[in-house]
Amino acid sequence: MKQPLAVIAIGGNSLIADNSKRTVFDQYRAAGETSKHIAALVAAGYRVVITHGNGPQVGFILLRSDLAKDRLHEVPLESCVADTQGAIGYQVGQTLANELRHRGISRQIATVVTQVEVDPADPAFSAPTKPIGPFYTEDEAKRYEAENGWILKEDAGRGWRRVVASPKPISIIEEETIRLLLDKGVVVIAVGGGGIPVVRDAAGSLEGRAAVIDKDLASCLLAKNLHADLFIISTGVDKVAIDFKKPTQRELDRLTIAEAEKYLAEGQFPAGSMGPKIAAAIDFLKAGGREVIITQPHLLEEAIAGRNGTHLVP
Repeated sequence: MKQPLAVIAIGGNSLIADNSKRTVFDQYRAAGETSKHIAALVAAGYRVVITHGNGPQVGFILLRSDLAKDRLHEVPLESCVADTQGAIGYQVGQTLANELRHRGISRQIATVVTQVEVDPADPAFSAPTKPIGPFYTEDEAKRYEAENGWILKEDAGRGWRRVVASPKPISIIEEETIRLLLDKGVVVIAVGGGGIPVVRDAAGSLEGRAAVIDKDLASCLLAKNLHADLFIISTGVDKVAIDFKKPTQRELDRLTIAEAEKYLAEGQFPAGSMGPKIAAAIDFLKAGGREVIITQPHLLEEAIAGRNGTHLVP
């Protein structure tokens, strides 16, 4: 009988403790802290797939590319996603291997650079909304629109930012590779940043697209397709709450699908924060998943033991 399978989605922001600790070394140390708690899950007998966000990291690459554009070629967005998959995969993979070794556990770890197919006719491509990269002045925004064909929008009085499509993931190209690795007992890091967005042409060939796929939705798709027993979404709060940051705020230990859908419809979970996580959790459970846990990375052990986090169940 196979060991239970857990898919763990960690946020790109969780690798940045605060704005004063954003260097590569700082992110490596933060990855090490998260890896300690993931190692506990491996030690408990789970097969594990780790996915991760990459929002801040892609922003850094785009800013670096923009600052160096007079000397070097600029980096396409889909290549930025691929770059972060390798870099973050290295950080998480190495720190997790070190932690497992300290615990006396021998386990191979592999990072899979993952392409995720999207529909070229997805409505998101005609109405980009996802802000990425640095802020620009209005004059700079107009120049980039003219020279690069970008779409830029004013962002809450802070300046102008490039906006790109965030299409829905429909298939994971390297899914069978991930499955084969799991069958060999390998801990897999995959679908980084929601995956590299790709589309198929009429002949079935793949090509990249400048877009950003929601990490939680792509992680959910992977968890469903692999028939994971547990889907864990790490975030910046201990538990999901309703009336968030209001005097009436109430943290939730347990949520059923019906309760989650009710609160989502009431607007309790905003689209820019907890909304996509709850939507992904509902999707996973409706597809036959047994449990979703939402909590902070350092609370993983407590959450698995049922002592912390929000547990979503059918």
